[in-house]
Amino acid sequence: MSDDPRWPAPWVRAALDLAILGSLIDGPLHGYALAQTLGERGFGRLRGGSLYPVLSRLEESGLVSTTWVEGESGPGRKDYELTPDGRAHLRDALADWADLTTELTTPVGLAIAHNATAKSASHRPRTTERVSR
Repeated sequence: MSDDPRWPAPWVRAALDLAILGSLIDGPLHGYALAQTLGERGFGRLRGGSLYPVLSRLEESGLVSTTWVEGESGPGRKDYELTPDGRAHLRDALADWADLTTELTTPVGLAIAHNATAKSASHRPRTTERVSR
């Protein structure tokens, strides 16, 4: 696992809720295990300051539930589990994400991206220095 995310930080922030929900699809995980799983999936090393507020928000909205698990040989921990509403939200949001991806990769979406890149390049300051050969 790399400490650096595979994708730009704004993408990681935008996808973090869904990535957390998707990580819980096979069963409950505690915070550290979630961070490890997300790191392995390309989200980089998440710190508690970015992971736990999202988990709290997901819990408050009823998409995940929590259970306190006593530690056998160490401290206890909070396990996070996907609720039925969380599972439905994940399914619907992933379908929306797929639609967005399709839109961004269709010829029209690619043309928009190309035009945005061309406009961005035309707004860059030009240098007046000449390169001698």
